[in-house]
Amino acid sequence: MTRIVAGFAGSLPLAVPKTGTRPTSDRVREAIFSALDARDIIRGARVLDLYAGSGGLGLEAASRGARIVTLVENNFGAAQLCRKNTEAVLRAAPKRDAPKVKVSSQAVQSFLAATGDGFDLVFIDPPYDLAETELGHNLAALAPLLDPDALVIVERSSRSPEPVWGAGLASDRRKDYGDTTVWYASPVLPTA
Repeated sequence: MTRIVAGFAGSLPLAVPKTGTRPTSDRVREAIFSALDARDIIRGARVLDLYAGSGGLGLEAASRGARIVTLVENNFGAAQLCRKNTEAVLRAAPKRDAPKVKVSSQAVQSFLAATGDGFDLVFIDPPYDLAETELGHNLAALAPLLDPDALVIVERSSRSPEPVWGAGLASDRRKDYGDTTVWYASPVLPTA
């Protein structure tokens, strides 16, 4: 069962699509959010969760104090579950300080090309079979939307190569958890 780990919605179960998604394991999610807590990056953040599936990563950030969360999921059934999970999380939110959560039901590349929003924290957890070139296009389109102090977290199969970060991002670290590898990257400021 997938659930929110901590924050105002801690222990709240999340609906997960029966097929077509691969939810982040509790172990990996706890490790990611422990690292984020150590960096003090979540509270007040503008969060983007690409290939959101059930919305677990973005909604975990909302529960822990993110100000605005956008979940992007192209699969219609999964997007519906993102909406259902969002409603459950927002019902648990404190009335005076509830985060804003939006669900966008479109392809990641289309969303990135159309949005004018900026982001502080981005989760990218695509299907493991997503082509590396498509992930590279996502990262290139994402880079101009990031704040200078932003953090991008990419979850991939441990058998996948390091993502092609492009000119706007650079890897900070890599962490392996069995079959899963989590990459942390930050924006690269242009040199004068």
